[in-house]
Amino acid sequence: MAEVHVTVWDDQVEDGAGTPALFVHNIFTWGDDPEYGFAGQRPLAADRRLLLMDRRGYGGSPDTARGDFEVDAGDVVALLGDGAHLVGHGNGGVAALLAAARRPDLVRSLALIQPSAFTAAADRPAVADLLHRVREGVPATPDDLTPGDFLRASTEGIGLPVPEPTPRRLRAVGTSMRERPIWEAEIPLEAIRSADVPVLVLCGTWEDAPTAYREHVGVPLMEVAESLTDSLGARLVRVPGYYPHTQRPAQVNAALRVFWDSPA
Repeated sequence: MAEVHVTVWDDQVEDGAGTPALFVHNIFTWGDDPEYGFAGQRPLAADRRLLLMDRRGYGGSPDTARGDFEVDAGDVVALLGDGAHLVGHGNGGVAALLAAARRPDLVRSLALIQPSAFTAAADRPAVADLLHRVREGVPATPDDLTPGDFLRASTEGIGLPVPEPTPRRLRAVGTSMRERPIWEAEIPLEAIRSADVPVLVLCGTWEDAPTAYREHVGVPLMEVAESLTDSLGARLVRVPGYYPHTQRPAQVNAALRVFWDSPA
């Protein structure tokens, strides 16, 4: 197995204080990216070691011909060590779910930030509509579309600011363009539920998001969050905005601290 890059933050006064936490990022980003990644969670390193994994093709990890959530899940399992809290955002949330289903004994808790687990909520109306659109109505990405074009279309095209197209950002976007479609993921929720893994779901409220972004992405993600809360017996925390851990890092960090410190 190719080794993936991991950023380690460890500000603990005493060695061994607190169970470590492993973070798995979404598309277009990498572990410690201040734009879309987990830079805002840096203060949590005061209590425990934080491991920020770069999925293959992102950040400091090796290139990959095609990203795959199943491969990412294997990398996550390999990084759990003797046990860790697990946090996943977006597509990284799907990898975290799959890893937790494979080795629930190593997952001390599972926190999901707007996970792209659409197939686990396919019975919800907006999710069903999204799955129909992406499976039936969306053409394949043109071969001549550059990562820069894709980045602009995915941000400016729906009213969001365009991040600086640095080489690292464009590499991440290129990997995202080639990833295995997330709607192919089959997530064995029963393995997590039967193992009694504590689960926290964090989701934005989306009222201030650009209209197209809210309708086509936000509403389905909110339905996924509600569905996973029901099916996994999770705690649901709603956070103002549409990118919880970057727009409201203090609120997300407080929720994670309470969750990690609560009895199982």
